[in-house]
Amino acid sequence: MKSTQYAKPGEVTRNWVLIDAEGATLGRLATKAAMILRGKNKPQYTPHTDTGDFVVIINADKVQLTGVKADSKRYWRYSGWLGGMKFESFKEAMEKHPERVIEHAVKGMLPKSSLGRKQFTKLKVYAGPEHPHAAQNPVQIDWRA
Repeated sequence: MKSTQYAKPGEVTRNWVLIDAEGATLGRLATKAAMILRGKNKPQYTPHTDTGDFVVIINADKVQLTGVKADSKRYWRYSGWLGGMKFESFKEAMEKHPERVIEHAVKGMLPKSSLGRKQFTKLKVYAGPEHPHAAQNPVQIDWRA
């Protein structure tokens, strides 16, 4: 009888993946990035182990939303104090910090546990086309595939 093989944390090989977000739809890009971060695109995927790769996303300032969501979508944060609820629209967030918009979308698609937090640290998002990870030789993939 053959038993199921589980990946152990020490024997996982991590690759670097580069995704160009120019013209990408935010949700579709985020699902692709979250899938790679979790390792679900690999045959040795194990739910309780971090088997994912590093993901570098460039041109975050060129990501788009469909329909009227660019006008109506709002991000919020709460300080914990009375009247401490702060809102900002998608357009305002893209002007100030476009990296955080993608990070927020991807973080929502990862597990809400210590494993999800560890997987989130492998995401690197940059607003422009330059990134400091050239030494890792990231393989560029198409977010549509």
